[in-house]
Amino acid sequence: MVDTPSTPEPSPETGGQVSDAVTGNWVDHIAPQKTRPYLRLSRADRPIGTWLLLLPCWMGLLLAMLSDGQASLFDLWIAVACGMGAWLMRGAGCTWNDITDRDYDGKVERTQSRPIPSGQVSAKQAGIWMAVQALIAACILFTFNRNAISLGVLSLLPVAVYPFAKRFTWWPQVFLGLAFNWGALLAWTAHTGTLQWPAVVLYVAGISWTLFYDTIYAHQDTEDDALIGVKSTARLFAEKTPQWLQGFLILTVTLLALAVYLSAADRSPLSLLVALGGTWVMGWHMQWQMRRLNTENPEVLLYLFRSNRDTGLIPLLFFAVALFL
Repeated sequence: MVDTPSTPEPSPETGGQVSDAVTGNWVDHIAPQKTRPYLRLSRADRPIGTWLLLLPCWMGLLLAMLSDGQASLFDLWIAVACGMGAWLMRGAGCTWNDITDRDYDGKVERTQSRPIPSGQVSAKQAGIWMAVQALIAACILFTFNRNAISLGVLSLLPVAVYPFAKRFTWWPQVFLGLAFNWGALLAWTAHTGTLQWPAVVLYVAGISWTLFYDTIYAHQDTEDDALIGVKSTARLFAEKTPQWLQGFLILTVTLLALAVYLSAADRSPLSLLVALGGTWVMGWHMQWQMRRLNTENPEVLLYLFRSNRDTGLIPLLFFAVALFL
């Protein structure tokens, strides 16, 4: 008979703090006590996920602006709305993930401290919180044009499927990429009114980037995942992970450069060159991660995963400069 791990109680020292939360985060130190379990469900104490959901949105918006040379106050609203929507939908998605994974999370050392397995909230309470976040995000989405709204509604499909992917495929990171990079399609369409090929290429580039950073992240849990039968690219690639990551690096930079070219080919040579330069520097930042990769060191893995916020901000800076050239 297999022993089932007991549900850990929040300790007085942590007050229910999640094990991989950012040190000194505002949720565990400033937020009202009763709101903390819900904010932890939303990963408000771990903002990197919101950044990784938001960055493809802003890339899609800036490349759309490069493509047609148009800019308006509504584009500012698109950027702000994407920020709010990314926070809300990342929160709703993570809450959904924790609801569906509550039995698994209690068996993995890194996730035992999450709000549901640690007993801070019930699955029913989490479900209500998920619905509240999704409804507020829907109100923001409805300020966009009809095609963008349709894309936003369609995005719920990969979000709903992702938590189950690790149970039936060795490539759950692909499903995460499908969900996390949808904003590239949505933001492009919110600006232009139609979905076009540069946005699709950007979307595929984002999926490749997600495979890069989330394989790094997944290596933290390979031993526990093997014990409970959860699949991941980290387990699939094993000792060949560096070779696979190098391939994703090259694919990401190549596809992003193609998306830039398709978007900015009609602009000035200097504008196109600067925008393409952003993809090159992004690639160097990913190569910097490769040089520091140690799949046996969880602290290094988490540090490299979080550094992908800067990976995505780099091309955004170049795209923004290119708009003015």
